[in-house]
Amino acid sequence: MIAEIALAIEMGATLENIARTIHAHPTLGEIVLDAAEVGARPPNLQIY
Repeated sequence: MIAEIALAIEMGATLENIARTIHAHPTLGEIVLDAAEVGARPPNLQIY
């Protein structure tokens, strides 16, 4: 997120420029959160 804002400042982007930009999802922070949540869950021991 900081890199995206720094680039916008460097290139003199307007709010419209930023709004029309493709924003990556999931972000690295969301990936870390998802991995931590999965790792913290008890193992699923259901056997079919």
